[in-house]
Amino acid sequence: MMRVLWLCLGCLMLALGVIGAFLPVMPTTIFLILAVACFSRSSPRLEKWLLDSPTYGPALRAWRDQGAVSGKGKTYACLGMAVGYILFWWGAHPSWPLASAVGVFFLASAAYVLTRPAPREPGPDRKPGQ
Repeated sequence: MMRVLWLCLGCLMLALGVIGAFLPVMPTTIFLILAVACFSRSSPRLEKWLLDSPTYGPALRAWRDQGAVSGKGKTYACLGMAVGYILFWWGAHPSWPLASAVGVFFLASAAYVLTRPAPREPGPDRKPGQ
């Protein structure tokens, strides 16, 4: 029963990640990271499929193995948060307390992303993904 629940949750996270690939204000990678985590508990085949993806596999493996985010990933994440906040401000016309709370959340999220280490290059004694 739990395996089916993890599989369904993984499929939901994968669907949200795919949607995020096409919508500029919705993240992609975080949903794919969550999908890999769910699939690791339910479907090794789907987990491997995501980790071997030429597009997202390197970032997912770097996060999983090292807790690392590339410089490009950090840049896109911070830009995405900035654009998201601007669209929120412009579209929702929030009160000052709400705008401040959302701003603090985005700043804390950006600080977390920016403090993650850069991925280490695989050395001659390490295979990619190790």
